[in-house]
Amino acid sequence: MGRGDLAGAARLQLVSGVVQLRPEDAMVEAMFKGWRAQQVARGLQEDTIAPRERLVRRFQEFTNEYPWNWGPGDVDEWTQSLTSERQLAPSTIRGYQTDLRLFSEYLTDGRYGWAVECEKTFGTFPVPICHEWNTIAHLNDYEGRPEARPFTRQELQRFLDHADEQVERAVRAKRKGALAAYRDATLFKVVYAWGLRRTETSKLDVADWGRNPAAPEFGRYGMLHVRYGKAVRGQPPRRRNVPSVMGWAVEAVADYVDNIRPRFGCAEHPALWVTERGGRVNPAEINARFVAYRDALGLPKTLSPHSLRHSWVTHLTEDGVDRRFIQEAVGHRCDTSTAIYTHVSGDFMNTALRKALAPAFGTPGGQRKEW
Repeated sequence: MGRGDLAGAARLQLVSGVVQLRPEDAMVEAMFKGWRAQQVARGLQEDTIAPRERLVRRFQEFTNEYPWNWGPGDVDEWTQSLTSERQLAPSTIRGYQTDLRLFSEYLTDGRYGWAVECEKTFGTFPVPICHEWNTIAHLNDYEGRPEARPFTRQELQRFLDHADEQVERAVRAKRKGALAAYRDATLFKVVYAWGLRRTETSKLDVADWGRNPAAPEFGRYGMLHVRYGKAVRGQPPRRRNVPSVMGWAVEAVADYVDNIRPRFGCAEHPALWVTERGGRVNPAEINARFVAYRDALGLPKTLSPHSLRHSWVTHLTEDGVDRRFIQEAVGHRCDTSTAIYTHVSGDFMNTALRKALAPAFGTPGGQRKEW
């Protein structure tokens, strides 16, 4: 690397004095190689770099043009196809546009020299293609679907009861699926009782449980260490500790770990949720089992595994748990995110209303005095 050269500079990626049979393709590959080097130099990991590169390559396939011929109009057409044909969520499209913007900014940054090399070789050069007027702005704290909601307490009880019933049915029928059904019933209890995301749940290990001095009654299941929390873009997964607050769920986990998981024959596997074939349960499998249970009960299709996490936040809020505690436990950086997750019931709102009115009326419970 020459003095003053940045990692990813064009001069470092292009082989001088060699005539390329397909110079356009060679230039594109050098660009991707340089972009990778630039990101590695910034400390980014492969699981961040690889998806970005795949996304930009898909954009190139869509345009059927080389990067030095891309224009803002290509982003417009691409975005329209993502919206109308693939019907992706605005937050997903914005993430795609962000990756594309990063690649475009890398190519047009004069310090890396790609514009000079392209103009010298092809008579044209890359230009910025992502602007405020052709990309989606992040205007709201929450961009999920408006119909998304938590389980009511009655729906949750039905769902968990149904999961337990599948174990009993498999046992009575002497089917092989009894262990898997027991595992899944416990898994859904953990998703709800610790307010987890689906991917966080699938990546739990047995060793992630630990004691909590503030709750010695829960033994080795007093604290859950979540190692694969939702990452900020370009950053590693965020870790957090989630205290156990529901004794019935702790009992369910302890029973599963002590009496059911060993029967899978995977003693050496670190995963909490193991399969009959000795692997780790993946998020898609969690989703498939959830959908099967939800549809069997005739529950609304708007309910998803993530609804269990929403339910944890909502039910703890209704039970009067401190908002800051909930925010830290679910791993939200700001309270506004926790507020969006909260869908308190009418009874809770009425109780809170009476408490708020009580001081004004000077009576307990907010009952108006008769004068």
